[in-house]
Amino acid sequence: MPELPEVETVRRGLEPVLRGQRIARVEVRRPDLRIPFPPDFTSRLAGRRVTGLRRRAKYLLVDLDDGEVMICHLGMSGHFLVRRLANSLPGSHDHVVLTLEDGTEIVFNDQRRFGLMTLVAGTGEADHPLLRHLAPDPLDNSFTSDAFLARLAGRRTPVKAALLNQGIVGGVGNIYASEALHQARISPRRLAAHVGPGRAAALAGALGDVLRRAIAAGGASLRDHVQTSGEPGYFQHDFRVYGRENAPCPNAGCGGTIRRIVQSGRSTYLCGRCQR
Repeated sequence: MPELPEVETVRRGLEPVLRGQRIARVEVRRPDLRIPFPPDFTSRLAGRRVTGLRRRAKYLLVDLDDGEVMICHLGMSGHFLVRRLANSLPGSHDHVVLTLEDGTEIVFNDQRRFGLMTLVAGTGEADHPLLRHLAPDPLDNSFTSDAFLARLAGRRTPVKAALLNQGIVGGVGNIYASEALHQARISPRRLAAHVGPGRAAALAGALGDVLRRAIAAGGASLRDHVQTSGEPGYFQHDFRVYGRENAPCPNAGCGGTIRRIVQSGRSTYLCGRCQR
């Protein structure tokens, strides 16, 4: 599933194309994705001008000039593509096409149909069921090591599971949790309640660093993620541990070997020698 860096890469790819443009035409080619489209989805979008694009955790938010917000989630396989040639032949999984006033097409393609697109009045955004539970993400100014430590306090769950809980840390998924825990030299099996101030500060810093480097590389393309140009991301070539079972630990002087374990049905990669 695309995580924060992949969604941020999409946002940055769409922003110069969408911001300030009017949506001239909307074509929806099926009644639903993960959830149904609002019954008046096309009429509420058509004619609207895009005033901004934001990201909250793994959600892409498109601000419209009437105060409404389009909420988008990429799901497992969803991606946006920018097509400069209007009226191009549709792909079999091109479910939504936004045609802008300059003729550019913004196409949402989702083979597995776990993504979603819906609309909410801006005044109701904070209380929307998709958004109201989300904690700040590690790139948010409000994400401090002290606030992070407070959200971990008392939780009798492994810290890896805590990082995947969007009510504790927004935007982080399986790949970047493994990468950040290794960089911070924290065992993914350590209980969240046993992450003290020093480790919390190291992990908060590692999360921010890993996510920024991933964004700079265009995200990671393991299966379906592509940038809005259709180009893949490249951060998978810089993974320290994820998918590197039996490889030597990259930490200088460690001498350990990367292992794969399963936590809550998800693969976790770690070095048992330097992660404590």
